[in-house]
Amino acid sequence: MSSPRFLVTGGGGFIGSHIAEALLARGEKVRVLDDFSTGRRQNLRRLDVELIEGSVTDELALARAMKGVEVVFHEAALPSVPRSIERPLDSDSVNVHGTLMVLEAARAAGVRRLMFAGSSSAYGNTQVSPKHEALPTVPLSPYAVAKVASEHYVRIYAELHGLETLTLRYFNVFGPRQDPNGAYAAVIPRWIEAALTGRPLTIHGDGLQTRDFGYVANVVHANLLAATTPRKLSGEIVNVSCGESVSLLELADAIAEEAGGNVERVHGPARAGDVRDSLADIRRAHELLGYEPQVHWREGLRRALEALRAELRP
Repeated sequence: MSSPRFLVTGGGGFIGSHIAEALLARGEKVRVLDDFSTGRRQNLRRLDVELIEGSVTDELALARAMKGVEVVFHEAALPSVPRSIERPLDSDSVNVHGTLMVLEAARAAGVRRLMFAGSSSAYGNTQVSPKHEALPTVPLSPYAVAKVASEHYVRIYAELHGLETLTLRYFNVFGPRQDPNGAYAAVIPRWIEAALTGRPLTIHGDGLQTRDFGYVANVVHANLLAATTPRKLSGEIVNVSCGESVSLLELADAIAEEAGGNVERVHGPARAGDVRDSLADIRRAHELLGYEPQVHWREGLRRALEALRAELRP
């Protein structure tokens, strides 16, 4: 039996499982590497993938995972800015050292191409808007520092070893399978669950901070374009999102409207390490990959809300 051509690290996670599902829908064989420290087994329960359970910091697991693989989607990470502030050594171990181990294992196995899940947090509070890839990086948290350091590793493996690589800087990705629970949950699933269960939405700060919310299908689309483009990839960086600025107050209004009722809001203190405003310039992704957003953020919000509503039904 032939080996899968595609490996998704962190394939049990939110974004990774969607990439795996999209590859399977195209008739591809897919291998997943995940230790389920943040990913969820239920994300893979309907997906016919080859699963290798292990960490990106495990050399033997990585060697098994890379065998026979042509293209790698490196989605494994320890997410969350607040988590990285509380546990910076863990963030560094998984997000920097783990990425370097993935790159080295890919090089040793003769992998042709690797896509890296970068982050818009690399830009920090740079005043230019929208954020374009030529801007300097000014990370504000250990998580952001780790993503920037990994971008450099991804680039030099293209330059030094001929491994085709690309960093896709994600901007506030959301959608089905995103965990709404826990201290490190992202704002959209957390607020959707609160709205559906009659609890108030907690807004950190004044709520006028802005984000470029990208539905997960757009991220999957960009990754598949990167995996299949005939162009040689050489460590480039591209932004991936919708290219539309939405304040947290506007987001709260939209969630309340989609949930079909009045939703209470309470304000708490601003969070350390949070970026004030974030908007993506996506022209470079279009030029390099032909990328265009497939799902508007408001339509994505409807889909995410309905998916979580279905999960909450008894």
